[in-house]
Amino acid sequence: IEEALILGAAPREATSDIINRTFDSAIMPTINSMLGMGIIFLPGMMTGQILAGISPTTAIAYQIAIMLAILGSVAMTVILTLQMGYKTFFNREEQLV
Repeated sequence: IEEALILGAAPREATSDIINRTFDSAIMPTINSMLGMGIIFLPGMMTGQILAGISPTTAIAYQIAIMLAILGSVAMTVILTLQMGYKTFFNREEQLV
């Protein structure tokens, strides 16, 4: 970060690589849990719907929608946190604190 700032980069440019890696690291647990969905473990909602007599295809569609909603909410939370958080490491003169 300091090297980029010395070469004239704005704080956003100087931190972009770290922000991207942080985003990837924060999203990875959610994506990993989605990979095993239905193969390694059956989610409670999907199992409950199947036991209640709903078609498995419909139960799977609902489970996919819920997992995508969870992924979206995690992604939005991480994006907002990173966008608001990186600015706290710089002062008004755009120097690293």
